[in-house]
Amino acid sequence: KRFIAMLKKISHIGIAVTSIDEATPFYRDVLGLEFEGVEVVAEQKVKVAFFVVGESRIELLEPTAVDSPVARFLEKNGPGVHHVAYEVADLEQRLKQFKAEGVRLIDESPRMGAHKTQIAFVHPKASGRVLTELCQPGKH
Repeated sequence: KRFIAMLKKISHIGIAVTSIDEATPFYRDVLGLEFEGVEVVAEQKVKVAFFVVGESRIELLEPTAVDSPVARFLEKNGPGVHHVAYEVADLEQRLKQFKAEGVRLIDESPRMGAHKTQIAFVHPKASGRVLTELCQPGKH
């Protein structure tokens, strides 16, 4: 219960795809979501496309290298939901709090994600096998 207040909203839902170009027409044309564009996140070895839905987004993730985490996910699971991302106000503080509580983390300190956002992942073994991302928007 004590963690609920620190989450501001669902930032986005990440969906692993083999091709952003092939997946885009469904989200843009069929669902009618606003397409925000494509960005390469070199550190994560992934290309991302964002679509606006209300105050949240759908993030399509396409691997840019065979050894990327998303490529491994696709190999193991096929296309589908990859992670749920929650926006937080103070990512470093949240990570310190999680670590102090014994929550298993993939990232113990923030790293850069798309749109100048700081991100960190909670290990799926700590969250019922759901890869959980915490993100803090960057200053544009």
